[in-house]
Amino acid sequence: MRAVKTAMDTAVMRAVSPASWGGPELLREIEVIRPEPGPGEILVRVKAAGVNATDWKSRATGGLGLWDEPAILGHDVSGVVEAVGIGVRLFEPGDEVFGMPRFPHQAGAYAQYLAAPARHFARKPHEIDHIEAAALPLASLTAWQALVDTAHVEAGQRVLIHAAAGGVGHLAVQVAKALGAYVIGTARKANHAFVYGLGADEVVDYTTLDFAAVVRDIDIVFDLVGGDCGKRSLEVLTSGGTLVSLAAPAEEALVPQAAKLGVRAGFMLVEPDHFAMNAIADLVAAGRLRPRVDTVLPLWEAPKAHAIGEQGHTVGKMVLTLGD
Repeated sequence: MRAVKTAMDTAVMRAVSPASWGGPELLREIEVIRPEPGPGEILVRVKAAGVNATDWKSRATGGLGLWDEPAILGHDVSGVVEAVGIGVRLFEPGDEVFGMPRFPHQAGAYAQYLAAPARHFARKPHEIDHIEAAALPLASLTAWQALVDTAHVEAGQRVLIHAAAGGVGHLAVQVAKALGAYVIGTARKANHAFVYGLGADEVVDYTTLDFAAVVRDIDIVFDLVGGDCGKRSLEVLTSGGTLVSLAAPAEEALVPQAAKLGVRAGFMLVEPDHFAMNAIADLVAAGRLRPRVDTVLPLWEAPKAHAIGEQGHTVGKMVLTLGD
């Protein structure tokens, strides 16, 4: 019979887990058995964990329900390889890595350690620290996969990015500019200087102007807002243009309407991507991509981070840190 390991003979670690699905006050510190890397996996000692909207939305409702027991939130991670599983040649203990493992399944970044497939990570660029690195994976992968893999942005194209000052938006502006696009962002007036500083060519104040009335001949729209934003975005696309949405799959209802207008539209879900992570690391090393970290808190203050995030006014990203 296979022996069952318990906390008595296995190392334990601290993590943050919701007592049940609901408000941020339900997040609490727990102790669980530290994972071990399986074949093809690495064990990462977490130095910092990024906070994303998917974290607090999942905490509120259970999200897609793809959780282990206990549920440990968080997908963005930056840390140090502690151990490697059988067959891993990409990394060795002591390497600094960052990534978005297992999404949308549980990664467990709100913890002292996590184990995940080696190819869900890349080497952390030397140009940034663990806090900045933890702010990048989910948001930058989303931007990359939306603009490069889905929309196939080319130099000279006109790209409209909604919520350009947000976690995904501010990185999408930089990725689009690195691809040579003419970038228009939407943001409240207070964030215009920030978005221009990212390289945007134009910024529209969505609180005072209807973007659909002032923007025209757009090749690609990246919709990070949802609601009627997607429907109105179809109006600004040029023939053959593309709308990529991160809103709920209900946005797929726009597909037939888009076809009638001679454009494309669809919902996109980000996925782990070793090669894209390396491309993102290259942009960072070249000085063409840098995350804006709005708030840094200890991991154990995750309830406060979630409460801040749910207000919807964060500029850039929030990051939770772990001491050694």
